[in-house]
Amino acid sequence: MVDLRANPYFLTEEDCQWVKDTIAGMSDEEKVGQLFFQLTQSRDEAYLKELMEKYHLGGCRYNPAPGAAIQEQNRMLQKYAKVPVFIACNTEAGGDGACADGTAIGSGVKIGATGKTEYAFALGKMANEEASAIGCNMAFAPVCDIHYNWENTEIVTRSFGNDPERVAQMSAAYLKGAHTIPGFACAAKHFPGNGQDFRDAHIANNVNYFDVDEWDKTYGLVYRTLIENGLDAIMGGHIMLPEYAKAINPKLQDEDMMPATLSPEIMTGLLRDRLGFNGMVVTDASHMVAMTDRMKRCEMLPASINAGCDMFLFFNDPEEDFHTMLKAYQDGTISEERMEEALSRILGLKAHLGLHKKAKEELVPGPEVLAQALGKEEYKRTAKEISNDCITLVKYKDKDVLPVTPDRYKRIMIVHVKGSGGPMGELMKLMGMQGNNPAALLKEKLCEKGFEAFIYESPLDKMKQQLAEGKKPDLNIYFAGKNAIADFVKDMDLVITLCDVPNGRPAFGMSKGGGEIPWYVFEVPVVVVGCGQPTMLADIPQARTYINTYDAKESTIDALVADLMEGPEAFRGSDPIDSFCGLFDTRL
Repeated sequence: MVDLRANPYFLTEEDCQWVKDTIAGMSDEEKVGQLFFQLTQSRDEAYLKELMEKYHLGGCRYNPAPGAAIQEQNRMLQKYAKVPVFIACNTEAGGDGACADGTAIGSGVKIGATGKTEYAFALGKMANEEASAIGCNMAFAPVCDIHYNWENTEIVTRSFGNDPERVAQMSAAYLKGAHTIPGFACAAKHFPGNGQDFRDAHIANNVNYFDVDEWDKTYGLVYRTLIENGLDAIMGGHIMLPEYAKAINPKLQDEDMMPATLSPEIMTGLLRDRLGFNGMVVTDASHMVAMTDRMKRCEMLPASINAGCDMFLFFNDPEEDFHTMLKAYQDGTISEERMEEALSRILGLKAHLGLHKKAKEELVPGPEVLAQALGKEEYKRTAKEISNDCITLVKYKDKDVLPVTPDRYKRIMIVHVKGSGGPMGELMKLMGMQGNNPAALLKEKLCEKGFEAFIYESPLDKMKQQLAEGKKPDLNIYFAGKNAIADFVKDMDLVITLCDVPNGRPAFGMSKGGGEIPWYVFEVPVVVVGCGQPTMLADIPQARTYINTYDAKESTIDALVADLMEGPEAFRGSDPIDSFCGLFDTRL
């Protein structure tokens, strides 16, 4: 059973009694409701009232909106909750993960590149100060995955890197920063560890292939460090860990292998029994294919609780999922003992945060707190410092290319390479959330420094323009777009290939003889910059000078331009992953 006096709860006898009394006074429906985190679909008061009064939710996540709107939503959630509700946010990289006007501090890989744990601490503190000001009390962070496989795009920018020691230290620093905020919890993710499989658990299975000894030395090190530092909760990932599962249960067959969130061997045998984790466990989102493809949904919901998860992340259909879990409890599929254990952890964590001692109107700060907390100059300074310290000169074969100054390279062509995007990219386009245009921003910054910078127009861009003007596109632009090398390079002194690929792989357009792919690295000086995923050398191995900036925020582009103009000694970042992607030709 759960020891509520021990790490991470440290409850008094009075607090423990509140947990017991609250559970004893609950109806079956109220008990089952506590097992669910829901992603709210609206900030309408009637909708939020129904969620809390009909489904008795234990926790909520929400869609992005300005801080004032989220704060008011959170006020309503607590108003209609019989038991105070967890309100979680994804502050992995800053307060912008809590609300649209929160401060972007820096992604995990960006902070990893600085090598400074004080930045991870600042991220945990600053991001969650903003989150707390809008009424959140839990972060689904830190991301403590280890990026071993360059083809894994799910966590490449979110992880602190590929070194277990660094990931452990920075994850613990984030946790300590968040714990400076009274009444705030962290759920580290994604147990038992993402970063090996090239597949994304949102759309396919995901497997961690390490055996017992290797897992214990790597991912195990990370989680033991966090547990020792008072980790409140863990988010279970839909990740299989077959070697460890078979070590715990030798009778387990391959065809019976489950992701961690459905595996008692991993969630109970490993996490609880071997690692001794006493805190709360919540599943990752239940719509992800790595969970939904293993069994019927009506079996999956109670199976996750029976495996050792305490909370289930997101309804599919509220009515259907709620009554599925209620039936499983009432018919004994979920035992009374297992229900009480889950509820003890859920309510124990709420008591640890002091939620039970506050009046409803005190659970969410007032508007004046929000006004003081969001966008502090201190946060912006820290974000800028991280940008200055993270930029990494990964590959430097042409030793005389840098520095880039107007007297050496007056005319700079910027080639904007975009990513394939995928479904989320298309959705962001539809919602008008594409973000800034880093090529245009880089051009502006270079021109301010005295360069004559211009953005390359590809043959495909020209044909799109013809279509937009109602003209028939000239296919010869694409198929016969070659010209003499001397003509191609005559208008430029240097090329910056800016790889703006936040996820997926680069999309070059396959133009023949054009400038999108830097085939011309021996014809004109070329600097390739990854301002999204730091793995662009896999697709542009011919790059002679390759730099990672990890994002394209204005402070980052400012720092990039300054470093380019100063020279190779200006780059302070160190590669937090293998940006050469383990490939032979990327180092040539």
